[in-house]
Amino acid sequence: HWLTAWPGLELNMISILPMITKQKHPRATEAATKYFLTQAIASAFMLFSSTLNAWQTGSWNITQLDNKLSCILMIMALTMKMGAAPTHFWLPEVMQGSTLATTLLITTWQKIAPITLLYMISNHVETTITLTIGLLSILVGGWGGFNQTQIRKMMAYSSIAHLGWTMTVISITPNIAIMNIITYMTISTPFFLMLMTTSSKTLQTMTTIWIYTPITTIIMMLLLLSMAGLPPLTGFTPKLLILDNLVTHKLTLMATTMAMFSLLSLTFYLRTTYLLTSTAPPTTTQSTTLWRLTSHQNQITTTLAPVALFNITILPSLLM
Repeated sequence: HWLTAWPGLELNMISILPMITKQKHPRATEAATKYFLTQAIASAFMLFSSTLNAWQTGSWNITQLDNKLSCILMIMALTMKMGAAPTHFWLPEVMQGSTLATTLLITTWQKIAPITLLYMISNHVETTITLTIGLLSILVGGWGGFNQTQIRKMMAYSSIAHLGWTMTVISITPNIAIMNIITYMTISTPFFLMLMTTSSKTLQTMTTIWIYTPITTIIMMLLLLSMAGLPPLTGFTPKLLILDNLVTHKLTLMATTMAMFSLLSLTFYLRTTYLLTSTAPPTTTQSTTLWRLTSHQNQITTTLAPVALFNITILPSLLM
């Protein structure tokens, strides 16, 4: 029911605002304001869309979004809530003004509700619209992350690009879209947790990680390559299945364009992995050592890292 889904999304939004403003800093306040305004606008669109649909069809049921205009408005509202292109402008700014823990929540947990609603209305969604949003998101995600030196902004654009892959296939094969977003969440969670351990916020400070924790560096490098979708890591499987599905539905040109656009993302992932590993001693470091690693064990990271890297073999069987 749309009138129960809407308050749920509102609660989701309100609960994360104090987390964003936890830092007593003007940038955090700005991030919270931007987040609140975009989510409020998206909620207004969502309410308008569901009311219009109820007026035309007499049903408030989520799965019966039969009115074409309401369907388009709903997709627009949900993409704005998630931060997919062309309504992605708030995401990098909000993530830059938040702590690493909050950024992790914004890129993973906050996307679950809108994605679930999209999954439920996927039968009524125009394929052309989702394909356009997806392609635009992959392009924006790759292009935007290109010259970023801030890790949080880079991860925001990475999130937009991954959402693009999900959007392209959600109206064709929704199960693969869900698998793709779950895989992304599984990979990005240990990566963010490791960033929190090393307290690195820029690419420059990442160059010094190798000196103290080579194993953390290697795992972070593999996680980045998994996000890029390189075989034999986990991130490769969903991308392969998405491209395979598009080709099966005679969208070969679309699949080729997506693969080409994803090379933009691959460039900044490879650049980051190069900075992580190849700038290690005996070469001179690019920056002064700004931190010392806090010695603590993180059970979530140790559990998720192997899953995020090496479950390539079991992923296709999950779809059976």
